[in-house]
Amino acid sequence: MSTSSLRLAEDKFEFITYEPIDITKMIHTAQHPGAGGVVLFCGNVRNNQAGRPVKYLVYESYSPLADKMIKDIIQTAVQNWDLLYASSIHRIGKIHISDCAVAVVTAHTHRKEAYAANQYIIDRIKHEVPVWKCEFFEDGTHEWGQNC
Repeated sequence: MSTSSLRLAEDKFEFITYEPIDITKMIHTAQHPGAGGVVLFCGNVRNNQAGRPVKYLVYESYSPLADKMIKDIIQTAVQNWDLLYASSIHRIGKIHISDCAVAVVTAHTHRKEAYAANQYIIDRIKHEVPVWKCEFFEDGTHEWGQNC
């Protein structure tokens, strides 16, 4: 499948957003008649980090570069796994406990490839894309984390 048929990875699509991620919409958009496996990963904000109670997170990003990098990562995954569909969205701004901070959806004829491509995409996003996380703890302190 060519990357030109990749829905959502268009020049106007933004992979970075301040808005809550609509995972229902993401999974619905990924439906394809040839897909035997559709995989959705949602990275949620948890209430603790290394035993410290977390109140909320704030993500910052250089969005123009992050958008381009995520698009390139998705296009590489589409080519490498011959995906029927792939997309990802990463939130920035203040994000509360149990909210989805980043989501990846992939669709393939078979589940094994859908899972492998999904993990590839999220791993590259977490390690390479310019998105920075600051954890705000219940004790009033905060700490900037690494890119991953």
